[in-house]
Formats: sequence, C-alpha cells, structure tokens
Amino acid sequence: MSSETSDPTGTAAPHGPLRVGLIGYGLAGSVFHAPLIAATEGLRLDTVSTSDPERQAQARAEHPQVRTVDTPQAVLDRAADLDLIVLASPNKTHVPLATAALEAGLPVVVDKPLAATAAEAEQLAALAEERGLLLSVFQNRRWDNDFRTVRRLIEDGTLGDIQRFESRFERWRPQPKGGWRESGDPAELGGLLYDLGSHLVDQALTLFGPVVSVYAESDIRRPGAEADDDTFLALTHASGVRSHLWVSATTAVLGPRFRVLGSRAGYVKHGLDPQEAALREGLRPGTEGTEWGVEPESCRGRLGAGSSPQTGGGEPVPTLPGDYPAYYAAIARALREGGRPPVTATEAAAALRVLEAAKLSATEGRTVRIEARA
Repeated sequence: MSSETSDPTGTAAPHGPLRVGLIGYGLAGSVFHAPLIAATEGLRLDTVSTSDPERQAQARAEHPQVRTVDTPQAVLDRAADLDLIVLASPNKTHVPLATAALEAGLPVVVDKPLAATAAEAEQLAALAEERGLLLSVFQNRRWDNDFRTVRRLIEDGTLGDIQRFESRFERWRPQPKGGWRESGDPAELGGLLYDLGSHLVDQALTLFGPVVSVYAESDIRRPGAEADDDTFLALTHASGVRSHLWVSATTAVLGPRFRVLGSRAGYVKHGLDPQEAALREGLRPGTEGTEWGVEPESCRGRLGAGSSPQTGGGEPVPTLPGDYPAYYAAIARALREGGRPPVTATEAAAALRVLEAAKLSATEGRTVRIEARA
C-alpha cells in the first residue's frame, strides 16, 4: 500500500485519490464496480485485471486512464501503488484472492458471496482484523430504491409490527446461458441460491436480524441446467418475523418484488430497481440531466389494509431513489476516516450460515436450526 496515501492500519491519509485495483471485468466488474468506483469522489480506478483481450480493450475504452493487466497477481504486485483491491472475479477465487490481498497489506472489497462457507468468511474477517485492514462485501441491493422504501416504512412504524416479509428476484430465462454462474461444479458456487439468494438473505437479515431456522426447496428445472434455478427459502427470525424468499429463472408470471405485512398495514411493490438497467445501458451516476435511481410514478408500490392493489386498493407510496453510489462513498470514507465499512465480513458470514442451512434443508427435506451466536 502506498505510503503517500495510506497508513499501515488501512486508514488512508486525507490527500490524493485512493487508487483502486479491480480484479475481474465481466458483468460484475464492468457494469457495477468500475462505473461506481469511477463516479465516487476520492476514488480512482487505477488497474484492471482480465485475461480477455477484448475486455481489456473495453476497460481502456470506458476508463481511458486505467492500466490493464492479464492476471490477478499482476494487480497484487502493484500493492505498493494501490490503496484498495476490489474482487469482481468468479466466486471460487474470492477467498484465495482476498487472503492474498490482505496479506499484501491492502484493504479489500469482495463481490458477494464472500466465500463458500461462514467458516471461511470468519477466517477472512479474522485476518483483516489482525492486519488492521478494511474488508467489505459488495451488497449493493441494500441501496435498491424499493428496499430503501421498505426499510423506511418499517423504521417509521407505518406498517406496525412486521409479521411476514416476502421478497422475490424472479426472471423468465427458459434457456440456460451457461458459464460458471450456472455450473454444477460445487467449487464454482454457481446457482441462484448463492447468487441472487445472497442479496435476499442479506436484506432480510438487515431488516429483521438473526435467523433461528431455515426451510428451503431448491430445484433444477430447465433442460440442460446444472445448478439450482428455482429456489424458495422460509426463514424464521429470532424476532418472530417470518421471511419468505424466492429466487428463480423459470417464472413465467412474475410476482411482486416485495410484499410486507404488518399489524397496521401492508406494502406491495412490483418491478425492479432501475439502477442495474441504467448501468447496463452505459448511464453513470452524476451525469448531468440524470436523476439517478429514480423510477416513474407509475411504478410506485401501494400501502393499504384490507384491500387489493390489483383492484385499485391502497395508496401509492413515493419510492425513495436508489443509491448504489452510497456504497463506494462509504468505503472511501471508511478508508480515510476509519470506522465500520458499509457491509462487514461478519454480516456476510451470518448470511452464509443461512445459505448453508438452506442448502442442507433442500438436500435433506427438513427444517434446519441455526444456533444463536454470542
């Protein structure tokens, strides 16, 4: 880590942009991480690693100041000139690369899932703590517009005591796309449980706290598919809230993104946060004339009691803007000022305990208990 911009604890000195090395320039690296890093005041995308010549050319075209290298090791070899490593590489590389980066003295952001198991996540958290370095997990869906709105409605008491929380990431993709994300090799950590399920479990834990039991159903529905593409989780939180979560690539008729039922009222929201689509289209936060993360009024969710939104019941609720840029702004602040990152490795380990329990439940056809932790 550069002595000009950072001290040995991983807290950056208050001058100069923090230089970021990004490992991986596939979907996660090119659509999410690189644009958000580039849009964050105080961060500078310095080096991108990808072995694909076309992706190298893409990175240089989209970020003209960036240098490109062929291997993750080439990024790690520049540790003295970097202030942060971001891992947007395949899931199976997260633990070894995060370990190497921490051992090289660099703070690390890792795309979800942090690891295959909670035990591995806890080992990484311990290593980061031992080295005095930031370790965070990119859970951008905490800054989705609909999730931010749900969180506000819960925190301000509009819904009363929450009894049931329903959350879905459903798609209609009847033909597998292939690649490691849909691989049946356990080492690849493919399938929707660890992909989209990581987001939904993290959101449920953020809202309602620890889970004490998990029931799951996980299936491979599509011909030729190798990994789970239609999965359901039922979580019982220590608070008494029940979360029902769906992740699917085989849903011909999509359900609501959220349905939250409380003792005073309920909230139903359809559709997806607009930020991913905007990033895929090449739009960037901070672009003049762009209202980032804002959706049309016609997409608003509805709040009510005893009536159906499908027949006009309830009242439309303004949706808070989505705010993915907040994640890297918080990372930059934590590096410069110290303190807690926006998503911790310990939180990632808690989500992984739920995902592991879900996998066991689906395999054995039973409810799995999760022991309380001190």
